[in-house]
Amino acid sequence: MTEQAIDRAGLADFLRRRREALQPEDVGLPRGQRRRTSGLRREEVAALCHMSTDYYTRLEQERGPHPSEQMTSAIAQGLHLTLDERDHLFRLAGHHPPTRGADGDHVGPGLLRILDRLTDTAAEVVTELGVTLRQTPLGAALIGDTTRFTGPERSLGYRWFTDPTSRERYRPEDHPYLSRLYASHLRTLVTRRGPDSRAARLADLALAHSAELRDLWERHEVGLRPHEPKHFVHPEVGALELHCQTLLDPDQSHLLMVYTAVPGTESHEKLQLLSVLGVGGTV
Repeated sequence: MTEQAIDRAGLADFLRRRREALQPEDVGLPRGQRRRTSGLRREEVAALCHMSTDYYTRLEQERGPHPSEQMTSAIAQGLHLTLDERDHLFRLAGHHPPTRGADGDHVGPGLLRILDRLTDTAAEVVTELGVTLRQTPLGAALIGDTTRFTGPERSLGYRWFTDPTSRERYRPEDHPYLSRLYASHLRTLVTRRGPDSRAARLADLALAHSAELRDLWERHEVGLRPHEPKHFVHPEVGALELHCQTLLDPDQSHLLMVYTAVPGTESHEKLQLLSVLGVGGTV
């Protein structure tokens, strides 16, 4: 599939107009008292897109390098674009738009707006295959930075059966049911998405690595549901009993998962402590 030519003028104008249309509150940033810029500043957008201000500025000025697909995806996410806007951005940058739907990694602006406001809450956005796309700081402190994985290891279901360390933050007595749960969910997705889907390829890889999954696969269990409450074992604060609320983006099959503790409980106090400790586990 051949690439399209980059439309530098169109790309620059689209980026500029989208930046000017966004307000600090839209992306979880404080407005401040001396803001004169209409919309976001270039350095703010660059930070949201995880790139240098110089790189982003050159794109708005119709110069600089041809942004890669990965860089274009980062810009689309940083600017909180809708799927239609993301596809338009990719075409302006000379690329074919990524896949939509269950296999897509673009987090919709609605979920992002909510996530940006959950600064003091443990939350994450995950795909139907258990790939973490975004985490709040407290979410990363609770379950670790699960956005760092690459390849099939991005999926918690895959890691569960191939990496013993993935089970360390879950109560040992829950492991057998969680294994059944992940096997059930993966089998359901393979049937729903078909033999040529990402779910099917992931299942083949996991089955080749895990005798436990092969045994569970033969049981053909489907329809299992997560238990409530959830029990975590954190290396710094110990056991936590949490409740999980979810919000679904039906266009992308993404879930916003929010973990909370009952106020006044020991688990609630431990979550507050984790918000201070952070991912590194030290004050």
